[in-house]
Amino acid sequence: MTRTIPLTMTQALARFLTRQMTMVDGRKVPLFAGVWAIFGHGNVAGMGEALYGVRDTLPTYRAHNEQAMAHAAVAYAKATRRRRMMACTTSIGPGALNMVTAAAVAHVDRLPVLFLPGDIFANRKPDPVLQQIENFGDGTASANDCFRPVSRYFDRIARPEQLIPALHRAMQVLTDPAECGPVTLALCQDVQAEAFDYPESFFAETVWSPRRIRPDESELTRAVSALRAAKKPVIISGGGVLYSEASAALAGFAERHGIPVTETQAGKSSLPFLHPLNMGAIGVTGTSASNRLAEEADVILAVGTRLQDFTTGSWALFKNPDKTIIGLNAQGFDAGKHRALPLIADARVGIDELSANLGSYKAPAAWTKAAQDGFKAWMKEADAVTAASNALPSDAQVIGAVQRALGRDISLLCAAGGLPGELHKLWQASTPSSYHLEYGFSCMGYEIAGGLGMKLAQPEREVVVMVGDGSYLMLNSEVATSVMMGVKLTIVLLDNRGYGCITRLQKATGGARFNNLLADSVHETLPEIDFAAHARSMGADAQKVSSLADLETALAAAKTNKRTTVIVIDTDPWISTEAGGHWWDVAVPEVSSRKEVDAARKKYETAVKQQRVGD
Repeated sequence: MTRTIPLTMTQALARFLTRQMTMVDGRKVPLFAGVWAIFGHGNVAGMGEALYGVRDTLPTYRAHNEQAMAHAAVAYAKATRRRRMMACTTSIGPGALNMVTAAAVAHVDRLPVLFLPGDIFANRKPDPVLQQIENFGDGTASANDCFRPVSRYFDRIARPEQLIPALHRAMQVLTDPAECGPVTLALCQDVQAEAFDYPESFFAETVWSPRRIRPDESELTRAVSALRAAKKPVIISGGGVLYSEASAALAGFAERHGIPVTETQAGKSSLPFLHPLNMGAIGVTGTSASNRLAEEADVILAVGTRLQDFTTGSWALFKNPDKTIIGLNAQGFDAGKHRALPLIADARVGIDELSANLGSYKAPAAWTKAAQDGFKAWMKEADAVTAASNALPSDAQVIGAVQRALGRDISLLCAAGGLPGELHKLWQASTPSSYHLEYGFSCMGYEIAGGLGMKLAQPEREVVVMVGDGSYLMLNSEVATSVMMGVKLTIVLLDNRGYGCITRLQKATGGARFNNLLADSVHETLPEIDFAAHARSMGADAQKVSSLADLETALAAAKTNKRTTVIVIDTDPWISTEAGGHWWDVAVPEVSSRKEVDAARKKYETAVKQQRVGD
C-alpha cells in the first residue's frame, strides 16, 4: 500500500521544491535557491504558512515590488546559466499582475522562473472576493489568465491532487534546454489550505542535470558539408553558448578552424573581449569588425541565438546572396529560422561534433587575418570614444571610466535605453556570464532588481549596475532591498534628464522633440531630482560626481564599501557612438506635414530595399 503524508496543497508544494536538486561544480545543491514573496490575503494564510515551515531549507526573501522581485529571479537564473532558479509568490490581483512583465522577460530570454500567484476561490462560495476580476461571459476567467501567453506552461490548481501532475510538468519545462522558460501555477485561495494525502514518493529527492542533445546525423552531415566549402565563415555566439557552458568549446573550435566569432547581446562574454578571434558585437549595435564580416560571409554558424532584429540588422546585414546559415540550437523553432540549415543540438555537444567532423578544415588565412586587422582598427575607434574629456560626458565616456576604474574582472548589468547599445560595442568582458544585458524584452526597470538577482547568484564578484535616470525612476525600490539583505551593488546612474535614447531615435526618424526629455514634456516646473539623496533615503551610500575623474575615484572607493553604493553623474543626451552599428527597421510615416519626416521617409525607403525578404 502506498504510504502517504497529509499536507495542505501549499505545504506539499513547498516540500516538493526543497527536494529538487542539481549539480554545480561537482556539488549537489538545491535547484531552487529561494522564493521571493510579497504576501497578501490571497497567499499569506496558505503559501505563507507553508514557506514558514521550510524556511531553513528554502529561504523566503521579501521585496518591495512584485515586478522587481520577479526580475531578480529572472536575473538569478541567467547569472547561474539556468543551473539554478527561484520561485515568486504573490496575492491575487494587482500583486500577481505586477509579475506579468517579468514573466514576459523570462519568456523572451528563455529563462526558468516559477510563478505562484494566488487565484480566485475554486468553490466560488465568496465570489467575488477582494481583487477578483469578473468576466461577464466567463465564470472561469481570472486575472492570472494574463500569464498564459508569457508562460511556457500554465496551470490553475483547483484541487489539491492536481498539484502532482502540474509540478511534474512544471519541472520538465523549467529544466528542459529547448522548452525552458517561465512556469505559472495559479493557486486558488481555498485550495491552498485544503489537505490531501500525498504519496511519499512525490517528495523523493530528484537531481536535475542539463540535457545535452546530440545532433541528428543527416543534419550534422549537411552542416559539415557547408562549412567545409566556406571561404568566408563567421560564427554568431548567442546566449545559448553561455547556458550550455560552451565557452571553452567555442574558443577551441574558433582557434582550430580559424573562424572569427561575433557576439549577440545575450552571447557577449562567451569569449574574452580580447580573444584573438572575438570580433565583438554584431548587428545594429555591432562593431565595424563584426558587421563587415557578416556582410561578406558565405557561411554563418549561428550558435544558440534566436536571430532577433538587432542581431540581423533587421535582415539587411547579411548581404552575400549565396550565404548559408547553420542554426545550431537546442530549440527547433530557432534552429530553422530564416531558411537556415537546422542543427538541433546542445551548443557544446554540437560544436564538439562539428569540429570532430570538420577534421583539418581551416578558414582561408587571408579571411582570418583580415578579420583580426578589422578588429584592431575597431579598437582604435572604441578607445577614442571612451577616452576621458572635460565636457559633459557621453554614455561611452562613462563606460570607459567604469572600465578604467574597475577593470574587466567584474560583472556588469544593464537593460533598456541607449546604454545597452554602447555597452554591446564597447564593454570589455573577460569572464563568461559577467556581462548581463536584458535586451530581449528591453525592459526598463530591470536593472537594479536584476543586479540584486545577479549578486545573489555571483556573491564573490563585484556587480556593477549601469542605469539611466528614466529606468531608475521607473523601478528603484530594490535599492532598499539590497541594503536590507546586505547584498552590495555598485550602481552608476547616468542622468540625461529624460529618455535620451528615444529622443535620438525620434530625431533620426524626422520627429520633433516631443515628450521624451523632461524639458520637451508638458511641465510648469522642471524637476530637480536629487538622485543621491533619494538613494541615501533608502539606506545606500550615495554621491553625485561632477567629472569622469571624480567618477573613477568614487568607483575605486566603492569597491571597499560594505553596502550598496549609488554614484550619479550628468551625461549628454545627444551623443551616441557613430562608429560601428547598422541600420534598424523603424518604420517612418509615409505622409507628414513635416519636411523632416518626409526626408527621413526617403532614407527609410532606400534602406528597406536592402532587406532580404524570405531569408
